[in-house]
Amino acid sequence: MIIEPTKAYDYLILARDRLFEWVRPLSPAEYTREFPFGRRSIARTLTHILASEWYYVHRIGGHAVPEYAQWPIREEEAPVFAGLVKAWAEQAERTRAAIAAVRDWKAEIEYRVTDDDGRPMLVTATRGDVFTQLVLHKVHHRAQAMSTLRHLGIAAADLDFNALTFRRRRAHA
Repeated sequence: MIIEPTKAYDYLILARDRLFEWVRPLSPAEYTREFPFGRRSIARTLTHILASEWYYVHRIGGHAVPEYAQWPIREEEAPVFAGLVKAWAEQAERTRAAIAAVRDWKAEIEYRVTDDDGRPMLVTATRGDVFTQLVLHKVHHRAQAMSTLRHLGIAAADLDFNALTFRRRRAHA
């Protein structure tokens, strides 16, 4: 596996915290304002990312996932921003523990899902595949949140991996 799971997750935390800096000053109306793209609002988008992290961590750990209606956090019931921040801090601890517990990222796992048409499907992937999905899914939806922020007049800047994680120092001429 080329991606180091702990380092990748640390990056996601750094990027999330920067994103939170831009979201924190928003009014509740701006936080929940609907747009005709993505998950429709910053509140729903961030809640979707958190709920997905919860889901993927359950899959990585080999745990059963209840029906969506029974998930502890769902985008249709997006919490106020302070509640989201608290819930994500708690999830981050569970995610770090799940990452640390994996001994074989290439081990396959199988689980059942229902597709969009209600048909049961059996999914086979490695734990590394599911972790890669967690990372890429977060980046995808974070970009939607950043676009929404720009529509609200917030200058959401670069959250690129190298900008947040690569060591930098001044070069001597």
